[in-house]
Amino acid sequence: MSTSPNPKKKRLTTKKVVMAGLFSAVAGVLMCFEVPLLFLAPSFYKLDLSEVPILILSFAYGPLAGVLCMFGKICVKLLIKGTTSAFVGEIADFAIGCTLVLPAGLVYKKHRTKKGAGIACIAGTIIMAAVAAVVNAVYLLPAFSKMYGLPLEQILEMGKAVPGIGRFVGSVWSFVFVCVVPFNLVKGAVTSAVTMLLYKKLSPILKNADQM
Repeated sequence: MSTSPNPKKKRLTTKKVVMAGLFSAVAGVLMCFEVPLLFLAPSFYKLDLSEVPILILSFAYGPLAGVLCMFGKICVKLLIKGTTSAFVGEIADFAIGCTLVLPAGLVYKKHRTKKGAGIACIAGTIIMAAVAAVVNAVYLLPAFSKMYGLPLEQILEMGKAVPGIGRFVGSVWSFVFVCVVPFNLVKGAVTSAVTMLLYKKLSPILKNADQM
């Protein structure tokens, strides 16, 4: 039995690595373009579409590829813009983003249909929103409060200023449930919708990497 390496398999792996690098670069650039959703949360919570190429790659090549692409995205963003949060924001973005693409990738890996993709996106969005709530309440909000010298009460006041829903903010956890959870549900929904629109068009290109 021959133990020589399979050149086709090696070349296939190289193609996937190149594609992952390309998608990481696109995601890193998209991360630099952020839009605040002032009707949902204070202005320091901003929506970007950087998870779209990562979710597409996760569907095509599996959840591990998505996680690696997420790490690549952070590296590209740091090269372009650097950090304004001593890497706290980037670490949180990586961790929370992985809670979207990893579960979604795992579900789609077992159910590779349009319905499976929809279920995968819903599962990833719900898990991301739940994890983001805990991470913000326990780690992010206290960390940013200490880093920028802002009392937590001042951050809560920003939540209270959100039109319509701000009156329900009275504590860190109510801030999280009123502002952070809806923000991440919307972010996950937008990311999922764009991914579903683009994946069908891009999947032949990604699959061709397996055949080249």
